[in-house]
Amino acid sequence: MTTAFRADDAPIAYIQFTPETVQQHLDGVAAFLGGAANVIMQLSLRPVGRGVLESTVDSGKVTLHPIKRLRTTLTYLAVALMGTDDERAAYRDAVNESHRPVRSTAASPVKYNAFDPKLQLWVAACLYWGIDDLHTRMHGPMDRTKAEAFYQYCARLGTTLQMRQEMWPADRAAFLRYWDENLATKSIEPELRRYFNNMIDLKMMPRPIQFTFARLQRFIVTGLLPQHLRDEMHMEWTDRDEARFGRILRAISAVHTRLPKQARMFPMNAYLLDMRVRRRLGKPLV
Repeated sequence: MTTAFRADDAPIAYIQFTPETVQQHLDGVAAFLGGAANVIMQLSLRPVGRGVLESTVDSGKVTLHPIKRLRTTLTYLAVALMGTDDERAAYRDAVNESHRPVRSTAASPVKYNAFDPKLQLWVAACLYWGIDDLHTRMHGPMDRTKAEAFYQYCARLGTTLQMRQEMWPADRAAFLRYWDENLATKSIEPELRRYFNNMIDLKMMPRPIQFTFARLQRFIVTGLLPQHLRDEMHMEWTDRDEARFGRILRAISAVHTRLPKQARMFPMNAYLLDMRVRRRLGKPLV
């Protein structure tokens, strides 16, 4: 599948993204930097959050299997953005098996179903927003034509599962309206806030890892959350914090952009290769 966008000011010019060319605009380091903040964005939609809190699928819980959860999440991103149509279909089948039990019960405070395309639209929107936000912070904004083409391509973040193509906002301007309108409605209940704080503070990891990385992770997560969700998480963020965070991201970018392509894409390229090997050997993909 390829995506082409016709620039308004250059009728004969096209920008095309394919699973190969899109890699020029992806940073593997962004997956590490933005992962936890993006989970908070996704789960701020209450049915998604309750689905995670109430899930009976222990194998997919970050609190029990943090390394496996990281692998499956980043593999989904890699397959959705860089995989072939056949690979996307195979990974969809694998994810569907894990999602099948994730549905509300009579005791749930809100109805949800992991196959609900509207919930998947919000998750895909969070993934796209996070990728675009970090790219802008690290490299500056894409030009308008390229940004629109990349946005259209990123519908794959939802259509790799059950989200229908026509559900993806028609253009980037429509997406930003959707994002602002929907983000403003999100709230984080106390039980979910506790879950997020434990995740941010790496409570599921050995104490040496908590001691070494938890404070840094909290700083990064706070910096990458939209202000509305910072408020919902009761997090403080100052102009000084923002300036410091900007310097850190620019320093990372200065080093990262000089790396060879394969190093720059890590770990997304590694997880895509892992999925291909697992598939070839008949091992579970999720």
